[in-house]
Amino acid sequence: MTDVRLAERPELPDRLPLPVVDNHCHLDIRRDDAPEVALRQVISEAASVGVDRLVQIGCDIGSARWTAAVVDEHPALLGGVAIHPNEVPRHEAAGDLDDVLDEIASLAQHPRIRVIGETGLDYYRTGPDGVAVQQESFRRHIALAKRLGLALQIHDRDAHDDVLRILVEEGAPERTVLHCYSGDMEMARECVRRGYYLSFAGTVTFRSAKDLRDALSVTPMEHLLVETDAPYLTPTPHRGRANAPYLVPHTVRAMAATLNTSVPQLCQALSDNSEHVYGPWS
Repeated sequence: MTDVRLAERPELPDRLPLPVVDNHCHLDIRRDDAPEVALRQVISEAASVGVDRLVQIGCDIGSARWTAAVVDEHPALLGGVAIHPNEVPRHEAAGDLDDVLDEIASLAQHPRIRVIGETGLDYYRTGPDGVAVQQESFRRHIALAKRLGLALQIHDRDAHDDVLRILVEEGAPERTVLHCYSGDMEMARECVRRGYYLSFAGTVTFRSAKDLRDALSVTPMEHLLVETDAPYLTPTPHRGRANAPYLVPHTVRAMAATLNTSVPQLCQALSDNSEHVYGPWS
């Protein structure tokens, strides 16, 4: 049965006053029933509302290969590659985990791949038998990011304590990003103390997300990034539809309201932080 909400594309929001970066999206993924949109149109629509740079994340071996190819074709894109924690136990069971991690290391040497990620831990979908191999894979991705001098983007679902512990044990890369930040206020303070960046997605706009907005409220602007995680986590007022980079302005404006700051000031910080973490796009 067709999901009517996914089949309808939200209208473009008002343009942001200054350009920003969607620092985490999956442009190779289309949700069931969502209309297919050409990549050039996705990039053009985002630019038309002030989202002029994107970080495309490939988190399985197929999407990592696609990412390494597509960043050469589109100047608005930089890339990240990794094996997502939910994929790791499957490769371990298939006996090819070492091979795919070796290929990730090779793809990561592309000059427009600037991120190792998303890596990390996910205890929501992976049972206890997958915990040890997830943690080992996370450690190997951390080591790769440090060896290549790249940023690290972390997926953390129901695993806050172990993520923070492993980052201490391994030594976090200089530029470490908590993608789609989901912790509380105290964790945010600890991440800031350690120098990490917190990337907020459309979830911060949800009415039920008071704890997330509290965490945002104690995060200095020099530690903030914004993302869509498209095609997922669509911000209010379009929750339930497919997400896309052109919807970032909804999240930016909600963040500015929570921080009690102006939208232009936040946009400038988000842009500056993104360039510091990932380097120049041109």
